Amino acid sequence: MTRFSLALHGGAGTILKSRMTPELEARYHAGLRRALEAGHAVLADGGAALDAVTEAVCALEDEPLFNAGRGAVFTSEGLQEMDAAVMEGATRRAGAVAGIFGPRNPVRAARAVMERTDHVLLIGPNAIMVARGAGLPFEEKPYFFTQARWDALKETLALREQGLETDDPARRHGTVGAVARDAHGHLAAATSTGGMTAKAPGRVGDTPMIGAGSYADDATCAVSATGHGEIFIRWTAAAEIAARMRHGGETLEQAATHVVERDLAPNDGSGGVVAVDAEGRISMPFNCEGMYRGRVTEAGDFETFIYR
Repeated sequence: MTRFSLALHGGAGTILKSRMTPELEARYHAGLRRALEAGHAVLADGGAALDAVTEAVCALEDEPLFNAGRGAVFTSEGLQEMDAAVMEGATRRAGAVAGIFGPRNPVRAARAVMERTDHVLLIGPNAIMVARGAGLPFEEKPYFFTQARWDALKETLALREQGLETDDPARRHGTVGAVARDAHGHLAAATSTGGMTAKAPGRVGDTPMIGAGSYADDATCAVSATGHGEIFIRWTAAAEIAARMRHGGETLEQAATHVVERDLAPNDGSGGVVAVDAEGRISMPFNCEGMYRGRVTEAGDFETFIYR
């Protein structure tokens, strides 16, 4: 058994290999490595899986390359609406926020909902009120703005004016997340996203939907998903992985691969997941060209990947 382990993702299908430059690739690997180090530091010190995934996701939210927190994509009206969730596997406590703007780290707002309210999911102004009550740091619009995301919005809207839709997966994907098993045997998951480029205002994807984009249960696994959110919701992707383990006796790798390749892929559900089981084993399947991802265990071997 691995004493502790951590896996994370920065989105699936989000940049085609043909468009990747060596410089940009190095920046992505560095961003993933920083997030792994943030989570690993918690686990190596005997900390909780929930704290580890929170810190890892905060690091990814702070990196403008990824579609979460700073660097989130824009809605069709030129606004940024962010979703996030956390869940811990011992009691299945969970917290989530949707459609928020302002907290520097939406994942911390989700955790505040879990720890400071009797609810699982809060949206908009009421979620913001909880975040402010928790004393979380807030930022203004310039902090979250990135030119690349703004340009992507303008290009998408220009295509729509011509009656066209882009086939660029970067416009439909983009989420960050982390899963961990700590030295005490507990699991946790955290996920955060800006959603889809030019999404309808008020659209909520799978990220804050417990059982769809985020899930944790000590008896089976913790999962964080990234991809075409509507399909992940309809197929309850994260919970389905755990169900196949619980009821079908499948291993984590068998269950995660089945859901990603045989349930999601044939139904326009491009994307992937990172998952960890009760023994600390990690699975990171995806069904598109690439998925920003990384893993580390107690052995201290930091590994990051983009393509297959």
